[in-house]
Amino acid sequence: MKKVISLIMASVIAPTTVFASEHTASQDVIAEQRQELAENTFGKGFGPQAPRDIDAHYGSNKRAFSTAPKYQKMNLCNIHFHKNAEHKGGQFTTFAGAGDGHGYNSGYKYDGVLTKAELKPAGDICDSKHGGLDSGDTIEVHYVFSTAAIEPGPTLGSCLSPDVINNPQLRVESQVFVAVNDENAQDFMALVAHEKQNGLYQATGIPSDTGNPVEYAGSTTGPGYNETGSPFQVTWNVRPLVSKVNIKTVGEWCKGNVFKEDHAHGVRNLITNPELLSQIP
Repeated sequence: MKKVISLIMASVIAPTTVFASEHTASQDVIAEQRQELAENTFGKGFGPQAPRDIDAHYGSNKRAFSTAPKYQKMNLCNIHFHKNAEHKGGQFTTFAGAGDGHGYNSGYKYDGVLTKAELKPAGDICDSKHGGLDSGDTIEVHYVFSTAAIEPGPTLGSCLSPDVINNPQLRVESQVFVAVNDENAQDFMALVAHEKQNGLYQATGIPSDTGNPVEYAGSTTGPGYNETGSPFQVTWNVRPLVSKVNIKTVGEWCKGNVFKEDHAHGVRNLITNPELLSQIP
């Protein structure tokens, strides 16, 4: 039984690590991927998906599931970030383009204006085969929480506990940042700090001054789900305001952390099909 569960976990976690050749795709690719997603999910019973435009509240997906508890009553299981915001809305509505057609260099950027000093190059930051971070880049950080009795660790697998419960409730607290070359900007190491409080692992640096979060029912994200539905049910809290973070401290985190994160993830296409979106109250 454990072997079967492990195979199932591997099959649903794998899509978050899709790799692609370096090229620039046309927006026709995204349209084609959205069509594939619609066809591959039609009549299959998939619940509402993510990411979405948090300023557009309409959705017609009728697959309801219980809202996860507040994150303070759950265990932090994972922290990771995406280059460019997966969600759209608030202060991040500038489309980055289709990217390479596989989730890299796509998504949404911070709408604001940065100073010349903030945009000063900072060197190689969180470099990977898909490129690293540059000053002025937008990132969306996902603080993932689970009702399972687990410890923080790498990938979505750290949020599941197959020996006890393989379908815990999941919640993602999302915050969009713009990385700037400014020592006075926020320290990423503090933003992703965590500790055990009252028997639960907690993220202690989640910003509380970036607007009222938009809560909605969705799914896991990542570019591996551009053409297929995510089977996971996730309660999202997406903050609408962008905060500035010192890019050099993001680089320090990438050099070593309990989540084994060393680069930015790609983004899943914005979900626009009403049949794959929940209604935001």
